[in-house]
Amino acid sequence: MNSAQDPRAGRLRRTVAVVAALNFAYFFVELSVALAAGSVSLLADSVDFLEDTAINVLILVALGWPLARRALMGKAMALIILGPAAVAAWQAVQRFAGPTAPDVVPLVLASLGAIAVNGTSAWLLARVHHGGGALGRAAFLSARNDVLVNVTIIAMGMVTVWTGSGWPDLVLGCAIILLALHAAHEVWEVSEEERLAAKALNGEPVG
Repeated sequence: MNSAQDPRAGRLRRTVAVVAALNFAYFFVELSVALAAGSVSLLADSVDFLEDTAINVLILVALGWPLARRALMGKAMALIILGPAAVAAWQAVQRFAGPTAPDVVPLVLASLGAIAVNGTSAWLLARVHHGGGALGRAAFLSARNDVLVNVTIIAMGMVTVWTGSGWPDLVLGCAIILLALHAAHEVWEVSEEERLAAKALNGEPVG
Protein backbone atom coordinates (compact mmCIF):
# COMPACT_ATOMS: atom_id res chain seq x y z
CA MET A 1 0.00 0.00 0.00
CA ASN A 2 1.51 3.35 -1.03
CA SER A 3 1.40 6.57 1.01
CA ALA A 4 -1.56 7.89 -0.97
CA GLN A 5 -3.66 4.82 -0.03
CA ASP A 6 -2.41 4.34 3.54
CA PRO A 7 -4.96 5.88 5.98
CA ARG A 8 -2.20 6.54 8.52
CA ALA A 9 -0.17 8.44 5.93
CA GLY A 10 -3.25 10.45 5.02
CA ARG A 11 -3.89 11.43 8.64
CA LEU A 12 -0.23 12.32 9.08
CA ARG A 13 -0.28 14.44 5.93
CA ARG A 14 -3.33 16.40 7.08
CA THR A 15 -1.92 16.86 10.58
CA VAL A 16 1.51 18.13 9.54
CA ALA A 17 -0.13 20.49 7.04
CA VAL A 18 -2.19 22.03 9.86
CA VAL A 19 0.80 22.17 12.22
CA ALA A 20 3.01 23.74 9.54
CA ALA A 21 0.37 26.41 8.85
CA LEU A 22 -0.03 27.18 12.57
CA ASN A 23 3.71 27.53 13.08
CA PHE A 24 4.25 29.61 9.95
CA ALA A 25 1.46 32.02 10.91
CA TYR A 26 2.66 32.42 14.49
CA PHE A 27 6.24 33.01 13.31
CA PHE A 28 5.12 36.39 11.95
CA VAL A 29 3.11 37.17 15.09
CA GLU A 30 6.00 36.47 17.45
CA LEU A 31 8.53 38.17 15.19
CA SER A 32 6.43 41.36 15.13
CA VAL A 33 5.93 41.36 18.91
CA ALA A 34 9.62 40.64 19.52
CA LEU A 35 10.71 43.61 17.44
CA ALA A 36 8.15 45.89 19.08
CA ALA A 37 8.98 44.71 22.62
CA GLY A 38 12.74 44.76 22.07
CA SER A 39 13.19 41.13 23.17
CA VAL A 40 16.11 39.06 21.90
CA SER A 41 14.77 35.86 23.45
CA LEU A 42 11.35 36.27 21.82
CA LEU A 43 13.01 37.12 18.50
CA ALA A 44 15.12 33.97 18.78
CA ASP A 45 12.06 31.92 19.70
CA SER A 46 10.26 33.11 16.56
CA VAL A 47 12.97 31.29 14.58
CA ASP A 48 11.83 28.09 16.28
CA PHE A 49 8.41 28.46 14.69
CA LEU A 50 10.11 28.62 11.31
CA GLU A 51 12.11 25.51 12.24
CA ASP A 52 8.94 23.61 13.14
CA THR A 53 7.36 24.78 9.87
CA ALA A 54 10.36 23.39 7.99
CA ILE A 55 10.24 20.03 9.76
CA ASN A 56 6.54 19.56 9.12
CA VAL A 57 6.82 20.65 5.48
CA LEU A 58 9.64 18.13 5.06
CA ILE A 59 7.40 15.39 6.44
CA LEU A 60 4.61 16.50 4.12
CA VAL A 61 6.75 16.34 0.98
CA ALA A 62 8.55 13.21 2.20
CA LEU A 63 5.31 11.27 1.76
CA GLY A 64 5.23 11.91 -1.97
CA TRP A 65 8.55 13.17 -3.29
CA PRO A 66 11.59 11.14 -4.34
CA LEU A 67 14.67 11.28 -2.13
CA ALA A 68 16.71 13.59 -4.36
CA ARG A 69 14.03 16.28 -4.51
CA ARG A 70 13.31 15.87 -0.79
CA ALA A 71 16.99 16.45 -0.03
CA LEU A 72 16.99 19.71 -1.98
CA MET A 73 13.87 20.88 -0.13
CA GLY A 74 15.50 20.01 3.20
CA LYS A 75 18.58 22.07 2.46
CA ALA A 76 16.43 24.99 1.37
CA MET A 77 14.52 24.76 4.65
CA ALA A 78 17.77 24.72 6.63
CA LEU A 79 18.87 27.91 4.91
CA ILE A 80 15.47 29.51 5.56
CA ILE A 81 15.89 28.79 9.28
CA LEU A 82 19.33 30.43 9.25
CA GLY A 83 17.94 33.74 7.94
CA PRO A 84 15.92 34.80 11.00
CA ALA A 85 18.52 33.17 13.28
CA ALA A 86 21.16 35.47 11.79
CA VAL A 87 18.89 38.49 12.39
CA ALA A 88 18.40 37.45 16.02
CA ALA A 89 22.14 36.89 16.45
CA TRP A 90 22.87 40.36 15.02
CA GLN A 91 20.38 41.91 17.43
CA ALA A 92 22.04 40.06 20.31
CA VAL A 93 25.53 41.22 19.31
CA GLN A 94 24.39 44.83 19.12
CA ARG A 95 22.93 44.69 22.64
CA PHE A 96 25.92 43.24 24.45
CA ALA A 97 27.38 46.71 25.00
CA GLY A 98 24.32 47.76 26.98
CA PRO A 99 21.35 45.38 27.08
CA THR A 100 18.00 47.03 27.72
CA ALA A 101 15.05 45.35 29.42
CA PRO A 102 12.29 44.32 27.00
CA ASP A 103 8.65 45.29 27.40
CA VAL A 104 7.45 42.39 29.55
CA VAL A 105 3.66 42.53 28.99
CA PRO A 106 3.68 41.85 25.21
CA LEU A 107 6.51 39.36 25.76
CA VAL A 108 4.40 37.34 28.20
CA LEU A 109 1.27 37.57 26.05
CA ALA A 110 3.17 36.40 22.95
CA SER A 111 4.71 33.54 24.95
CA LEU A 112 1.27 32.44 26.16
CA GLY A 113 0.13 32.41 22.54
CA ALA A 114 3.22 30.39 21.65
CA ILE A 115 2.38 27.87 24.38
CA ALA A 116 -1.11 27.51 22.90
CA VAL A 117 0.26 26.95 19.38
CA ASN A 118 3.02 24.56 20.44
CA GLY A 119 0.73 22.71 22.83
CA THR A 120 -1.87 22.24 20.11
CA SER A 121 0.83 21.10 17.68
CA ALA A 122 2.21 18.57 20.17
CA TRP A 123 -1.29 17.24 20.87
CA LEU A 124 -2.05 16.83 17.17
CA LEU A 125 1.30 15.20 16.41
CA ALA A 126 1.11 12.87 19.42
CA ARG A 127 -1.71 10.98 17.70
CA VAL A 128 0.03 10.46 14.34
CA HIS A 129 3.80 10.97 14.69
CA HIS A 130 4.57 7.21 14.70
CA GLY A 131 3.66 7.11 11.01
CA GLY A 132 6.29 9.67 10.06
CA GLY A 133 9.45 7.88 11.09
CA ALA A 134 12.33 9.86 12.54
CA LEU A 135 11.09 13.18 11.17
CA GLY A 136 7.63 12.61 12.62
CA ARG A 137 9.06 11.92 16.05
CA ALA A 138 11.35 14.95 15.71
CA ALA A 139 8.35 17.17 14.95
CA PHE A 140 6.46 15.89 18.00
CA LEU A 141 9.43 16.24 20.37
CA SER A 142 10.23 19.70 19.02
CA ALA A 143 6.68 20.95 19.63
CA ARG A 144 6.62 19.43 23.11
CA ASN A 145 10.00 20.89 24.07
CA ASP A 146 9.04 24.29 22.66
CA VAL A 147 6.35 24.58 25.33
CA LEU A 148 9.10 24.37 27.95
CA VAL A 149 11.09 27.08 26.15
CA ASN A 150 8.03 29.34 26.13
CA VAL A 151 7.52 28.79 29.86
CA THR A 152 11.20 29.69 30.36
CA ILE A 153 10.70 32.96 28.44
CA ILE A 154 7.78 33.86 30.71
CA ALA A 155 9.92 33.10 33.77
CA MET A 156 12.66 35.28 32.28
CA GLY A 157 10.09 38.06 31.92
CA MET A 158 9.32 37.82 35.63
CA VAL A 159 13.05 38.03 36.41
CA THR A 160 13.27 41.09 34.16
CA VAL A 161 10.47 42.80 36.09
CA TRP A 162 12.28 42.01 39.34
CA THR A 163 15.76 43.11 38.23
CA GLY A 164 14.96 45.74 35.59
CA SER A 165 17.93 44.36 33.64
CA GLY A 166 18.17 43.38 29.99
CA TRP A 167 20.74 40.66 30.66
CA PRO A 168 18.28 37.79 31.38
CA ASP A 169 16.59 38.39 28.02
CA LEU A 170 19.91 38.61 26.20
CA VAL A 171 21.40 35.47 27.77
CA LEU A 172 18.25 33.41 27.14
CA GLY A 173 18.06 34.77 23.61
CA CYS A 174 21.62 33.63 22.88
CA ALA A 175 20.80 30.14 24.19
CA ILE A 176 17.72 29.90 21.95
CA ILE A 177 19.73 31.14 18.95
CA LEU A 178 22.23 28.32 19.51
CA LEU A 179 19.35 25.82 19.60
CA ALA A 180 18.03 27.24 16.31
CA LEU A 181 21.44 26.93 14.67
CA HIS A 182 21.69 23.32 15.89
CA ALA A 183 18.23 22.61 14.47
CA ALA A 184 19.22 24.05 11.08
CA HIS A 185 22.31 21.83 11.13
CA GLU A 186 20.19 18.76 11.90
CA VAL A 187 17.77 19.50 9.06
CA TRP A 188 20.76 19.94 6.72
CA GLU A 189 22.28 16.63 7.89
CA VAL A 190 19.02 14.73 7.31
CA SER A 191 18.84 16.23 3.83
CA GLU A 192 22.44 15.24 3.11
CA GLU A 193 21.70 11.67 4.19
CA GLU A 194 18.75 11.60 1.81
CA ARG A 195 20.90 12.99 -1.03
CA LEU A 196 23.45 10.22 -0.52
CA ALA A 197 20.71 7.60 -0.30
CA ALA A 198 19.25 8.86 -3.57
CA LYS A 199 22.66 8.56 -5.26
CA ALA A 200 23.09 5.03 -3.91
CA LEU A 201 19.67 4.00 -5.23
CA ASN A 202 20.61 5.35 -8.66
CA GLY A 203 23.87 3.40 -8.62
CA GLU A 204 25.99 6.57 -8.49
CA PRO A 205 29.20 6.84 -6.45
CA VAL A 206 28.41 8.09 -2.96
CA GLY A 207 30.50 11.05 -1.83
